[in-house]
Amino acid sequence: MSDTRRRVKVYTLNEDRQWDDRGTGHVSSSYVEELKGMSLLVRAESDGSLLLESKINPNTAYQKQQDTLIVWSEAENYDLALSFQEKAGCDEIWEKICQVQGKDPSVEVTQDLIDESEEERFEEIPETSHLIDLPTCELNKLEEIADLVTSVLSSPIRREKLALALENEGYIKKLLQLFQACENLENTEGLHHLYEIIRGILFLNKATLFEEDEKFLSEVFAQLTDEATDDDKRRELVNFFKEFCAFSQTLQPQNRDAFFKTLAKLGILPALEIVMGMDDLQVRSAATDIFSYLVEFSPSMVREFVMQEAQQSDDDILLINVVIEQMICDTDPELGGAVQLMGLLRTLIDPENMLATTNKTEKSEFLNFFYNHCMHVLTAPLLTNTSEDRCEKDKFVGSNKNNTICPDNYQTAQLLALILELLTFCVEHHTYHIKNYIMNKDLLRRVLVLMNSKHTFLALCALRFMRRIIGLKDEFYNRYITKGNLFEPVINALLDNGTRYNLLNSAVIELFEFIRVEDIKSLTAHIVENFYKALESIEYVQTFKGLKTKYEQERDRQSQKLNSVPSILRSNRFRRDAKTLEEDEEMWFNEDEEEEGKAVVTPVEKSKTEDDFPDSYEKFMETKKAKESEDKENLPKRTSSGGFKFTFSHSASAANGTNSSNSKSVVAQTPPTSSNGSSSKTTNLATSVTATKGSLVGLVDYPDDEEEDEEEETSPRKRPRLGS
Repeated sequence: MSDTRRRVKVYTLNEDRQWDDRGTGHVSSSYVEELKGMSLLVRAESDGSLLLESKINPNTAYQKQQDTLIVWSEAENYDLALSFQEKAGCDEIWEKICQVQGKDPSVEVTQDLIDESEEERFEEIPETSHLIDLPTCELNKLEEIADLVTSVLSSPIRREKLALALENEGYIKKLLQLFQACENLENTEGLHHLYEIIRGILFLNKATLFEEDEKFLSEVFAQLTDEATDDDKRRELVNFFKEFCAFSQTLQPQNRDAFFKTLAKLGILPALEIVMGMDDLQVRSAATDIFSYLVEFSPSMVREFVMQEAQQSDDDILLINVVIEQMICDTDPELGGAVQLMGLLRTLIDPENMLATTNKTEKSEFLNFFYNHCMHVLTAPLLTNTSEDRCEKDKFVGSNKNNTICPDNYQTAQLLALILELLTFCVEHHTYHIKNYIMNKDLLRRVLVLMNSKHTFLALCALRFMRRIIGLKDEFYNRYITKGNLFEPVINALLDNGTRYNLLNSAVIELFEFIRVEDIKSLTAHIVENFYKALESIEYVQTFKGLKTKYEQERDRQSQKLNSVPSILRSNRFRRDAKTLEEDEEMWFNEDEEEEGKAVVTPVEKSKTEDDFPDSYEKFMETKKAKESEDKENLPKRTSSGGFKFTFSHSASAANGTNSSNSKSVVAQTPPTSSNGSSSKTTNLATSVTATKGSLVGLVDYPDDEEEDEEEETSPRKRPRLGS
């Protein structure tokens, strides 16, 4: 954060009445649901961790000192201070505090302070009065201890005295020993009492009480990951850590920070990696909750762990890949767990919470790691469900149409929608990493297969992905879209939708309207030259007529420029034909892509092929075959849309400019027999790109090209023109 007005140092008053520096960060005020009120939040500028989370209580006395200092006391005799770098920032936060308390910001103190003599009297209480007498730490005394701990929570003074007694007598270690005894004796009642005792001690909110017995916690981690541990025991252990993490949210930030750092040092992340892959649903669910606490506490800590782990482990056992596989294999029909995991992944890959220091940039390091080691796992279901082989098996039963649809039952469709949401986030935030991946995998073509889905929400997700790409107004993406003829499936969906005025119709129209308003010339020319005949009948919006107007205006401007060139340059001696110009432009595009690609794009590892998918996903897909078969029988029949119908090739040849025997011709009303005996379908619209060895043939047949066609007998047969 570059705003120095909000830059502060956080101080706490220690037992010697000295101020301890707790760190430097940036302060903000916002409503915190857990605290049920407006709160002051300070996040460390070093790693983004939370240094302070303090609710602005209506009755707390806040003092403003020396124009850049705000001081107050928390309920448990816990004094805090914020020292601002700039007076303007101090004034801004002071106004927020006064607003919550209903005070005039001109005051220096928001509440009446306690007088000197009364303050001294309160300070003397813990010293002059006896500490609380704790019962002996024995099994038969657990109920008495639990009642005592619960009874003091309502009194700040008694809480202070109990905390001192627990610390002086080393009571925590004795309680942990009783825990082991209750475990061995299977003493359920004793364990319940211990739960209440530990819960109450946590609410005392004293840092000195949380210097955990590391040997004990290490033993718990060992039992948690040991294959010999029975399921019931493991379930109890993971739930124990889940409750532990939940209680940590009540601690002051510095105590919570110490707690999570201790867990990390003892190996909580490797332990989660193991238990999240187990078959027990309750164990996996609790482990996911613990993981969410860790990601919320410090995304950087989790990222650092997985990058170090990648140097020693195979991709399929990396923690992030385990998380992705759990998201993919969620058995909940509503994918509740998958939604939670997707949110955690989004936090981890969000550049906004990544650090940039003098020596390293976390963003570049982590994104390189993620795209090389994890992205192929995330996109596995998408690439599998949109592959040519998969779609060939799922053609419409009883239909002679050449269109295919992915086998998307409702649960699979939901999963693909989640993955698309994450990929759309990547398009918005990851610049060249995702651009390189999309072009290498021809990913947009595969995504647009989902425009054929019977689930409208999934078709909209696919369209949204393309809309975000076009919204970047990046000419690399634009050339990729036009070369690959990737508007075909979008226009097919619009025409198949007919006259229905629904969300799909509005979303498609908005995409083309954006191109018109932003005057993206390369896309405008491609749409008008290849699809206007199909779209000119749509008159309830002026979008497509507007695109043609923009196209004609640009063509006129180019013509005027040409006319202004000296006549000698326009003579036949210096004139190049349209095909030569097109080939030169194609060569320039390819050279431009290669040069820029070398400069900024790190190629994705070639070892990550489409077949290199996790076994767990294949296993997951096999278990759903029966459900998919039922859904396929119920697929709706697509209706004709006025004769305008394009075919959509799944191959990447059109985008890459190479020959492909899999390229599909545009279809006609009556299927003629081809020379090899197979039937192909044609139509009065021709939009597919026919590829040659070195470059792409023009998308439209121009009259000037007809003579060349007669001379070049070896060239591919031209397809019908738009106007034919």
